[in-house]
Amino acid sequence: MSVTTKISEDQLADYFAAFTKRFLLDESPECVDIEVLEPDWGDRSIAQCAQLMGITYEHRTRRLEFELDSADHRIENPAEVWVLEEPDGFLSALEVVYDDGSREVVSIKRVGMRQGR
Repeated sequence: MSVTTKISEDQLADYFAAFTKRFLLDESPECVDIEVLEPDWGDRSIAQCAQLMGITYEHRTRRLEFELDSADHRIENPAEVWVLEEPDGFLSALEVVYDDGSREVVSIKRVGMRQGR
């Protein structure tokens, strides 16, 4: 059963480093869709099925970064980060909430087959 968890800011860097190392540094690419949900402007798609190479968080700049095959996507100063984690630790979705109430939703899909897991 999948579990939704809020990741505290002091855990973000280690959490995403561990996820990247375990699931993204191999020959089996993952695909992401990124959608911004803004109360005043509506929903808009940032990326669709872009290859995800890594996720990092930098405490000093308060920046969450998604390394994609085409270009990176950065989220500045997230107020909250929520993840939907599968039983094996794979993230199937992230929701980033900003202070103004707008949100970004990132869905991650497994594309290739894994060997030895």
